[in-house]
Amino acid sequence: MKIVHVTQPVEAGVAVVVLELARAQQRRGWNVSIACPPTGRLAEEARNAGIPVHPWQATRSPGPRTAVELRKLRGTLRALKPDLVHLHSSKAGLARLVLRGRTPTLFQPHLWSFRIADGLLSRACRLWESLASRWTHLLVCVSDDELKAGRRTGVTAPAVVVCNGVDTQRLRPQHKANEIPTAVCVGRVAHQKGQDLLLKAWPHVLEAVQDAQLLIVGDGPMAAELRAIEHPGVRWHGHSDAVDDFYARADVVVLPSRAEGMALVPLEAMACGRSVVAFDVEGVQQSLGDAGEVVPAGDVEALAQAIALRLADPELAAAEGKRGRARAETLFDRDRMTDQIVTLTEKLVTEEGRR
Repeated sequence: MKIVHVTQPVEAGVAVVVLELARAQQRRGWNVSIACPPTGRLAEEARNAGIPVHPWQATRSPGPRTAVELRKLRGTLRALKPDLVHLHSSKAGLARLVLRGRTPTLFQPHLWSFRIADGLLSRACRLWESLASRWTHLLVCVSDDELKAGRRTGVTAPAVVVCNGVDTQRLRPQHKANEIPTAVCVGRVAHQKGQDLLLKAWPHVLEAVQDAQLLIVGDGPMAAELRAIEHPGVRWHGHSDAVDDFYARADVVVLPSRAEGMALVPLEAMACGRSVVAFDVEGVQQSLGDAGEVVPAGDVEALAQAIALRLADPELAAAEGKRGRARAETLFDRDRMTDQIVTLTEKLVTEEGRR
């Protein structure tokens, strides 16, 4: 079976999922390759794993070059003649314009484009996703919330929910590496990820827990702007591939995102036995259960209170972390996720081959 994964993101969550799926399918003996920008973590690790990478010079957002990008991708896919194309995230999802359903197409948005766009662009994204349903043989959503959001906007493609998964063998609970009350935030430093909201909440946390520290791990377009302002108790770290080292230092892990599909960070934190506090965005309630606290989206004061409570009561945080570990092992293990996608891919190729 010949499968081509297409993605523009080559770092962070989407890239991790693409690489895990490609590796799992490669182990099945399938002919698997990835079309993506040729530099970055995904391309490097795929090549190291013996997975062919087909250069796709695509920018993150739509723009004047999008038509050129799609023409080049069409040429690559025509040359490869895959049995199925697996499109990841909104930019790759535009490839449905050139595929037009002629090749079995699986689309996995990871986060709907209309959830992070504003005004006219958001409405255009909603219309596009509704129209593109005709060329989507199977839609894979990473949370129940994500599927509901798609259905509300007119997405009618056949769909299934496959929750994200993490490597629960590599990510394991460790003894806390310090005695300082510590909150950790991991992620791309961007408007969607909400680090600016966390920094607004942080002074309220310090009022309750004066010796607390906040570790922000990641890089991105808002990093320089946010780091330029001094915030007591905040320590900045750039991008790290060793996020488990930072989880080991945490009493609580914070997800202040404005929008998600189902974020990997809470799943990683739970696998590491850490309590999680997050805004109520897509996938969070389904992820956390009783392994932390979910506060109203954008409510900075509620976020501060939930963080401070766990920094002041490490026993509460530890109990939530223990429940989170069990939850990650049971519901969000990486192999469960990859096995489900493998089964769905086999079924889709077989069904389309019979038509």
